[in-house]
Amino acid sequence: MRHIIFGGDGFVGRHLAPKLIADGEEVVVADIVKSDLAHYRNVRFVHCDVTDPASIAAVSIKADDMVYNLSAKMLSPLQVRAKRHDFFFPVNYFGTENIIKAMDHAAAPKLVHYTTDMIYGHTVTHPMTEEHPVAPLGEYGWSKQKTEELAADWRERGMNISLFRPRLIIGPGRLGILEKLFRLIDWNLPVPMIGSGKNPYQFISVFDCAEAARLAWKAGVPNEAYNLGSLNPPPVRKLLGDLVKHAGSKSILVPTPGWAVKRTLDLLDLMNMPIMDPEQYLIADEECVLDVSKGERQLGWIPQYRDEDMLIAAYEEYRAKKDGVTTSTQHAPAE
Repeated sequence: MRHIIFGGDGFVGRHLAPKLIADGEEVVVADIVKSDLAHYRNVRFVHCDVTDPASIAAVSIKADDMVYNLSAKMLSPLQVRAKRHDFFFPVNYFGTENIIKAMDHAAAPKLVHYTTDMIYGHTVTHPMTEEHPVAPLGEYGWSKQKTEELAADWRERGMNISLFRPRLIIGPGRLGILEKLFRLIDWNLPVPMIGSGKNPYQFISVFDCAEAARLAWKAGVPNEAYNLGSLNPPPVRKLLGDLVKHAGSKSILVPTPGWAVKRTLDLLDLMNMPIMDPEQYLIADEECVLDVSKGERQLGWIPQYRDEDMLIAAYEEYRAKKDGVTTSTQHAPAE
């Protein structure tokens, strides 16, 4: 069996490919960029732009191929309001549609596809199971939710599509919005929290994400959706407090009235001066914790990494980069 990873040079793909190679599988990475990664000695790379059907056709999908779609435009780099639809939808929705149509043409029925927990929007019940109501708060979430609707249509036509909804993915090679936090801590400046900081915050490790995709293949690609997040996420106050202590910083954590901060950020967003994406700050003080037990029951997937350890590891990578220390991990661009 061949494993074709669209967006395989990105953050999750560069961890998934070595896992599949270690299983003795043939791997094809289809991406618009190619980084200097050691595993490319054992992988076929195909330059591919998922917004172009002809480019996808050049990958030459075959009927017995296992396909993964990790191609995506993410919330980083931050986009102004007017540009968000045209930034997210060409890759996230139409790219997914192009991949599925190419699979259909090749009679290839098995797809693992990544969406996002941001399809849920505001917390209605917690912890959030996969049956939580869906109401995205912005173009990124909507672009991903529309791909879930697309998947539902193609499942009815005989495809097997496993969907994964991860929380914020962190790990070696991606800092994203965390870099702003780390900068405040390095400068010993106050760290404002949206709200009291008593609510938990949940990450998911890139290593756990890659393993979930591998296990979905092993399980026969169930026609199901799965949440991906850590176990027992700590309160924001503890998570950040432990990081400040680890860094030896004099920063203090500053609770704020969540509603006031959100309205201020709304105003800045309307003025095309966004500091955070609304899909991030509108839920920042809510109990946004994913129930990940379905993945354990059906796939045997159990997250291995703790939020506290992931955040400190990301900070250490940030410090190494600032200090000019070369690390063995390549930095992944935002897909």
